[in-house]
Amino acid sequence: MSEFVLKQVNLPNTSQPRVMIRRLVWKISIATFILMAIGSATRVMNAGLACPDWPLCYGELIPTQQMNLQVFLEWFHRLDAALIGISAIALVILSWWHRRVLPGWLPWASLFALFLIVFQGILGGLTVTELLRFDIVTAHLGTALLFFTTLLVIGTLLLPYQGMGTVGKLPWFALTATILVYIQSLLGAVVGSRWALHQCFAGYQLCNVMYAHIFGLIPPTIATIAVVLSAWQTPALHPAMRKLANVAGCLLITQILIGFATFRLHLQVEPLTVTHQAVGAALLGTLVTFTVLGLRDSLSNPQQNPTHLNLQV
Repeated sequence: MSEFVLKQVNLPNTSQPRVMIRRLVWKISIATFILMAIGSATRVMNAGLACPDWPLCYGELIPTQQMNLQVFLEWFHRLDAALIGISAIALVILSWWHRRVLPGWLPWASLFALFLIVFQGILGGLTVTELLRFDIVTAHLGTALLFFTTLLVIGTLLLPYQGMGTVGKLPWFALTATILVYIQSLLGAVVGSRWALHQCFAGYQLCNVMYAHIFGLIPPTIATIAVVLSAWQTPALHPAMRKLANVAGCLLITQILIGFATFRLHLQVEPLTVTHQAVGAALLGTLVTFTVLGLRDSLSNPQQNPTHLNLQV
């Protein structure tokens, strides 16, 4: 009996690395969300080229002599990105070091996240050297959203969530809404990087780009509303998923109102424009989390899915 107790004491705590990595992932997610908000503020404040060189700023780590609001925004944006990159490296190291007590997919997912942040850094440098070329700026935001989404998927899969509720086709509705919101975010990035609203208001140029974003709102709105209504009508749905559906609905309404106000004010209120992008990212993140939790329920509940898969997370 004493030998059995001794062996039990010497067994590794498999939950500790999991919790540590999960907390790190959530911290990186928050930092990434802040990074995207700062990036949006950098764009609307015309600070994208406030630091004329890269990766330094005026040849210094901290350009104290040239520091003003625009330089600070660009410099802090790079600082946050660098810290996220270091954290992503730490995530990879921890995932591979503890891989024997972690899900087999986690080390590879962390490597994919690291690849995205490295690619994001390269695009960030190109936005400066290529003088804010619109396609590079759009790819820069698109990669940031994809990195943010990857982190949320990893963090959600590591949650000690035991739903086993009735989800039906909800995860697939949510996945559709997620994809449509991501595409709409890219359209918004094109509008912002080409200053389409300003040019359309000033000289009726690039109005087709602006209207593509405006009318592009319809599909993700319908898909998100479908998710919310289906969640309300689905019996025995886990309370966490109901709350996420309600949050998605509230964010959608907020996003539409902010977008309308931004349009009516002709982008003259910079904080409103930044909030518009931030709420869009929050809506995307909410739908991603909802989708992953729903798929976990669907794949781990044999009564809902005849082709039962035991999802070990």
